[in-house]
Amino acid sequence: MTNSPAPVTLGADQARTRLHELTVIDVRTPAEYASGHLPGALNIPLDHIRRALPEIRHAAECGDVLVVCASGARSENACRLLAEQGITTATLVGGTGAWAAEGHDLHTPAACDTRARWSMERQVRFTAGALVLLGLVLGLLVHPALLLISGGVAGGLVFSALTNSCGMAVVLGKLPHNRPRGADLDAALASLRNR
Repeated sequence: MTNSPAPVTLGADQARTRLHELTVIDVRTPAEYASGHLPGALNIPLDHIRRALPEIRHAAECGDVLVVCASGARSENACRLLAEQGITTATLVGGTGAWAAEGHDLHTPAACDTRARWSMERQVRFTAGALVLLGLVLGLLVHPALLLISGGVAGGLVFSALTNSCGMAVVLGKLPHNRPRGADLDAALASLRNR
């Protein structure tokens, strides 16, 4: 396996001035995307990037592609995956969080319902915390061996930090509220084909 170069990065202000000429791909879950995304961004969740390779390659041949997520970690992973396939892209430093912090608008889909959407990071923190508490309570009330649940979550968090990956996010991303509807993903892919 060859080492891919570090992805090209753009700051929020740089991306804003070039937004009209960029194809923006948001690799967050549909729930996160619906909570607010860069104007004109197309939602192709990270676990669907391989399926979208031909369309992304086409868009990259027509102009520059910017990949975004909440903080920049998932978009860097997507850029590396795309670079391995010979597709050059850039990532937004700090993700949509940095974009909003700079005072730039985030758009929400017109058909978006009004339910609050949790970012993947928040979903992971909630799930990890709940599992740790559950392990502690069960370990104290049922059997001490159940404390291993808490230990397992702690080990997973350390592994996640060391590898800059998150298995829990992958699992949570497969829940129905985090999955793209087929029509939404097909529309995003068609939009890339028509660039």
